[in-house]
Amino acid sequence: MTNPSKTATPKSKMTKVRTDLLEIRFYRANEKPYGAFSNLYKRPIEFEGRIYPTAEHAYQAGKPRKEEVREWILSAPSPSLLAMAAHGLYTWEVVPDWSQTKFDRMRRVLRAKFTQHNDLRELLLSTGDIRLVEAGRVDNEVNRVWGEVGGKGLNMLGVLLMELRAALEQSAKPRRKKCA
Repeated sequence: MTNPSKTATPKSKMTKVRTDLLEIRFYRANEKPYGAFSNLYKRPIEFEGRIYPTAEHAYQAGKPRKEEVREWILSAPSPSLLAMAAHGLYTWEVVPDWSQTKFDRMRRVLRAKFTQHNDLRELLLSTGDIRLVEAGRVDNEVNRVWGEVGGKGLNMLGVLLMELRAALEQSAKPRRKKCA
């Protein structure tokens, strides 16, 4: 199967996404056009009253228990190093309920990212009902939770993006007035 990220074009260019695709696989932020779905894609977002350079920054800012650890992580020179630092925290450095709250935080971060940037929202909406998959390249627990590696994994980033896409589509539909 060809890599759909190389064959489909974004709606932000006012062209249609190929409708024969079964899924759109994305991973690296620099891959056009769907690298924008990566949390490492450099696009600032305002979240919880702070401006973050990427969605990954906004997401990982919620993980550390201590402010000084949070600021240390956020000072990483790149989004990928920020992610590596955050994944390497000791359990006692992580907020106690992180495993219960991380998916909701990611849901809110994604909503901020895709509602604050019209081009990103249009790109997401242009995918229609095509399955979105974060296609990890290294087989580890993080990649199997947030994406898939070799076709195996929870693909939570893809699931949350598809959930957001459905919500954005629903909110874009005209509301009918009820007749009395």
